[in-house]
Amino acid sequence: MTLGKLFTRPAKGLFIASAAPLWDSQERGEGGSQSKGGRPGCLCPTPGPPAMAGESFPFTPSTLRALRLQREWLEWEDRRRAAAQRCRSHRRPSSPRARLTRPRRSCRDPAVHSVLFSGDLQQVQALFHDEEAANMIVETASNQLAWSSEQGFWVLAPKTKQTAPLTIAAARGYTDCARHLILQGAELDARVGGRAALHEACARAQLDCVRLLLNFGAKANVLSEEGTAPLHLCTAPESLQCAKLLLEAGATVNLAARETEMTPLHVAAARGLEKHVALYLEHGAYVGLRTSQGETALNAACASAEGPGSSRQHEAAARRLLEAGADPRAAGRKQHTPLHNACANGCGGLAELLLRHGACARAPNGAGHTPMDCALQAVQDAPNWEPEVLFAALLDYGAQPVRPEMLKHCANFPRALEVLLNAYPCVPSCDSWVEAVLPELWQVRPPQGQGSSWGEEGQASPPRTCFVEGRAGARRKGMCRGRHLESRVLPPVVSHTLCQHLPSGDGHRRG
Repeated sequence: MTLGKLFTRPAKGLFIASAAPLWDSQERGEGGSQSKGGRPGCLCPTPGPPAMAGESFPFTPSTLRALRLQREWLEWEDRRRAAAQRCRSHRRPSSPRARLTRPRRSCRDPAVHSVLFSGDLQQVQALFHDEEAANMIVETASNQLAWSSEQGFWVLAPKTKQTAPLTIAAARGYTDCARHLILQGAELDARVGGRAALHEACARAQLDCVRLLLNFGAKANVLSEEGTAPLHLCTAPESLQCAKLLLEAGATVNLAARETEMTPLHVAAARGLEKHVALYLEHGAYVGLRTSQGETALNAACASAEGPGSSRQHEAAARRLLEAGADPRAAGRKQHTPLHNACANGCGGLAELLLRHGACARAPNGAGHTPMDCALQAVQDAPNWEPEVLFAALLDYGAQPVRPEMLKHCANFPRALEVLLNAYPCVPSCDSWVEAVLPELWQVRPPQGQGSSWGEEGQASPPRTCFVEGRAGARRKGMCRGRHLESRVLPPVVSHTLCQHLPSGDGHRRG
């Protein structure tokens, strides 16, 4: 028997199947096609002489049954996937937080604007009765001055601002209107116009609206188009409770803004919000984070303090940061330390606080200016303050005396000039600054009982040389490099004389 006959002869209990693909055959029956008399349901091809002996091979009944079951399972899986795809394509939003797939309508009707901005609940319920109306875009147009390069003068240019009904209601504190819009399907985290409703509610310190939005599922870390979170917009003292609600809802306390990389701690410190700073520190805020300019929160607090009067809040915020471990010597990209900022703003109390916590009074910035140089510049920029407290603090903590030619910047501040003159080991020449003194200052008579470098009868007299030499010698020995060091080794009267402490009668603090 040849090899070809062995493969083409039907064996007992076996079926002969062709090696040709099954999808090329018609519906087959056992032993042949159904039209040839074969039994339906069998996948065997029509019997016939094969072209080659190797193109036909036998299948057992169990194999054919397995092939049939596999084909039925594949067809069922295809039908299931097609049905699931159709179900997903026809599925509608089931919750008010679902994002709209169709475009929003725009509204410029002044009547609708008046209803929203006035908070008339009945009118809001009548106008916004479905999801499409609750998610419309409210457009307002206003004329603003803009420079026209073609015409060469300022012209009124129209500017369009977009917002959402829920954003208007949340910003103005209309809690009932906001609840109605949410129940009608208003999108909670929609950023129409750049900000979400939660941003505006926090910026206006609308506590009830913030609580309402968070209870309905608004995201506590939703970002505006500028990359700021709602916690960045808690910039008023009244927004403390709003910040607490955001933190309880999962707001990230160390989240940095996209462009400036400022954290909520930077914002609170720059605003002088001591309670906000304490709240953020309790929730794990890190005092060492830096902005895109390399500034820490302590540097932000010192840079935003303006003058002795307005620096009390920033001084309290800075004290919180220092107690939490902030570095008073941390400098930004321009090597500007917190002490440089405090001196440039004329904040003597804030500068003294930094010096007590280890700030360096001699550190130069990127331009080579020391804190004393910044303080002298502040005298020129803000003449309506008393700089002697700031100068005394810097000198007592190791600052170098100013160059004699720089004394002219303080010529119109007798008390500050006296502090600076007493820092020299010997009396410098007055030729470089005496001409800068205003004539009326020569007629000023100091209060009775308070000695000064200025004569009792309105005439100038040389500074008291004994005090000058004594103070200079004490500094050279390291006895006056801190306001607490000299009190341990010297009597109070002597330490008061050697250091740059001012009498209590003129309103300044004692050492």
